[in-house]
Amino acid sequence: MKILKNLALGLLFITLTACSNDDDTPIPVNEEEVITTLIATLSPQGGGTDVTLTTRDLDGDGPDIPQITISGPLVASTTYNGTITLSNETEQPAEDITAEVSEEADEHQFFFTSSIGSIVYADTDSNGSPVGLAFTLTTNTATTGNLTITLRHEPSKSASGVSDGDITNAGGSTDIQITFSGIIVQ
Repeated sequence: MKILKNLALGLLFITLTACSNDDDTPIPVNEEEVITTLIATLSPQGGGTDVTLTTRDLDGDGPDIPQITISGPLVASTTYNGTITLSNETEQPAEDITAEVSEEADEHQFFFTSSIGSIVYADTDSNGSPVGLAFTLTTNTATTGNLTITLRHEPSKSASGVSDGDITNAGGSTDIQITFSGIIVQ
């Protein structure tokens, strides 16, 4: 009987000490951004008319499709300075997500897939890795094509090809991806 009593007390002691939580510091959660609107502004070097590519999806993953607009044609064999702005228009006033992505640049990278020209990153994070909020686009000769813009959260920026804009080995999660179809280059 005495052995059972000591065994029971021993098990109680183990149970009470095993459930102890010495770490009172919660792990911070960095939630992904809600992005309803992406605007890519393309400004021709040397002057000319800006072209804006806009996608707006106010219901997120809801039943409505994103509203996509392209303000006009691009000029063939021209280099454009590109900038991207992001916002969350479910908030009032709309939340500027561009600033958040810029502040957390080491955790974000845009990837571009283009049949209308070549794209080069024009900005980097604190480690010298590309971000893509700023870029240059040099258009091909006259054509009609597509431009896909993808923002990855926590990509592996040191993986093979990622710093050159190859999304294949990037990993991470997609914050937003949009294809602008039927872009005219004349």
